[in-house]
Amino acid sequence: MPAAPRGATWRRQIRSAGGQVIRRLGMLPAGTPDGHGEDAALLGTSWPYEVLVYFADTAEALYQIEQWYDTFRALHAEHPLVVVTRDSRTAAAIRRDSGLDVRTVAHYTTLDDVLRRSPTKLALYVNHNPENFTCLRFGNLVHASLMHGDSDKLVTVSNQTKAYDFSFVAGRAAVERMARFSTLYDAEARCVPVGRPQLDEQLRLREQTPRGPLPTVLYAPTWEGGQPSAEYGSLVSHGLAVVRALVTSGRYRVVYRPHPLTGVRDAAYGEADAAVRHYLAEAPVPAEGPGHATDTAGDVGPAFAGADLLVCDVSGVAMDWLATGEPIVVTRPTGQVTIARSPLLELAPALTVDDLDDVLALVDRELGDDPTRAERLRLREHYLGDTSPGAATRRFVEACERLMAVRDREVARVNAELGR
Repeated sequence: MPAAPRGATWRRQIRSAGGQVIRRLGMLPAGTPDGHGEDAALLGTSWPYEVLVYFADTAEALYQIEQWYDTFRALHAEHPLVVVTRDSRTAAAIRRDSGLDVRTVAHYTTLDDVLRRSPTKLALYVNHNPENFTCLRFGNLVHASLMHGDSDKLVTVSNQTKAYDFSFVAGRAAVERMARFSTLYDAEARCVPVGRPQLDEQLRLREQTPRGPLPTVLYAPTWEGGQPSAEYGSLVSHGLAVVRALVTSGRYRVVYRPHPLTGVRDAAYGEADAAVRHYLAEAPVPAEGPGHATDTAGDVGPAFAGADLLVCDVSGVAMDWLATGEPIVVTRPTGQVTIARSPLLELAPALTVDDLDDVLALVDRELGDDPTRAERLRLREHYLGDTSPGAATRRFVEACERLMAVRDREVARVNAELGR
């Protein structure tokens, strides 16, 4: 191959130097890993971890892994676990907030070098970032998708799920959803129901939280989605009207919990978010108990613990709320969004834009009569499995152990085929 022209080499060197300066100064576009890895220190070494959690995102997506911290700590107590990132800022935040071991690896060759010497057997993923393929290349690991929520959004049956050896799901509802909507996918063989381990701590917290003098309604809309076909969010179409009706009635305390990504794709959602926050900040404090509030904490547990009814969109929040056993109202989007038929969406009262004038009467009825309670409690097991304290975490750890055993058998089989 002929040598590159001197001018081309010079331009590459300039671009490389410029990229290094941009990274050092923190001037990277949002969502771009800074590439400040520990590669030099890791090359030629091994590590003791049996489980690798691969998280290629930057700080904007931390909410996707934060909900797994308690569960990962429980797994780490039985099997050493490390979180691998591609961004040093993300690594610092995870290390600080989780107490887990974290390594930043900027280059595929470094990960390949370390894993060749290490006892790592299982790789876990909390999203479908395209960069996951950097780790999915390794055939001597078992790869399992965890995701960061279970919902009746059609995005939960994305074809990307097929990239992983197994998919951890909450319950039978998720297996049936995958079997129904994902073509050429053996859901029964590849879906592993483990419940929602995140709910273990949330349910304990709920049991310890006293009820307020006024019922609390939690409004927790989803974001606008990555594309119009996934725009399940109600904030623009429903948000202020719902909040205003409940507040002005004087019968309810309202807590608003926006999705962390609200407004990143559509500025109208950011404006609607600001309007709801401003309204609640200026609203009169109820005669009894705490005032209305906007909750932006990383952990949804306290918001769930203090709420008596949830108003939400078609999202993972609806699934998690089922564990509380309390009433739920699910909005319907106004755009051209496909809504899958599901037992929960067929049961829960639907709040369309045309129903907004009746939202107060709907909430009154659900909290007063709760007409769907018995069926909703039956659905809880269908969607989440056993929700007794600690059950889901135990199922998760046991499922990880089974997959590591599967990996060992497969590696032994391949080695035997190769005569090793």
